[in-house]
Amino acid sequence: MAAASRPVTGVAWAVLVLGLWLWNREAGEGPGRSSGPVTGDIAAVGRPYGAELPPAHAPIAPAEPRRLEIPSLGIAAPVVPRGLDAAGAIDPPPYETPGTVGWFAPGTRPGAAGAALFVGHVDTETRPAVFYGLSAARPGAKVRLTRTDGTVAEFTVDDVQVFPRDRFDPAKAYGPRDPDRPELRLITCGGTFDRATGTYTANVVVSGYLTATEKAPADD
Repeated sequence: MAAASRPVTGVAWAVLVLGLWLWNREAGEGPGRSSGPVTGDIAAVGRPYGAELPPAHAPIAPAEPRRLEIPSLGIAAPVVPRGLDAAGAIDPPPYETPGTVGWFAPGTRPGAAGAALFVGHVDTETRPAVFYGLSAARPGAKVRLTRTDGTVAEFTVDDVQVFPRDRFDPAKAYGPRDPDRPELRLITCGGTFDRATGTYTANVVVSGYLTATEKAPADD
């Protein structure tokens, strides 16, 4: 997420997570669960027609994430758990650490069935942040999560969507495509920056599903 100043950033996050709160309340099962597959109302960006993606991996023992990598985008960043602040909005990664990814810890842990949620700033007042290039992700890209149990869970991107803020559908953004498989959502701000309202006009939501797992290198 991002904005031109700290107060604007707070507004941007609050709008996004209000949707999360409303969806969670309606679902009644916690973030990352829903009654069935859903799809977004915005066409996937760059999805090749008939592209073959690898089969889904069965759920594995869930563990907390500590590092996220998207090699095709040059993203490699530490992951920190985040919750909700006193106002009921997600507590984003600190502005002082724009290269950090936040994981919504009260929700799904990577490896479990459901959608694990990850958020990151797109920029700061002076420079690009960790998810600056996220909108360039394409189906087939790999997202690698090093976890606290010493394993790497590899997810494959299968959907990239841009949701206009005025038509944001939390169920479509956060709900799993298949509630029985492990998935993730990578979320940041997108569209253009509206100086009149102090927010970005859209959210980029990258979806992926678990396709492989391996032991983490000894130095990770």
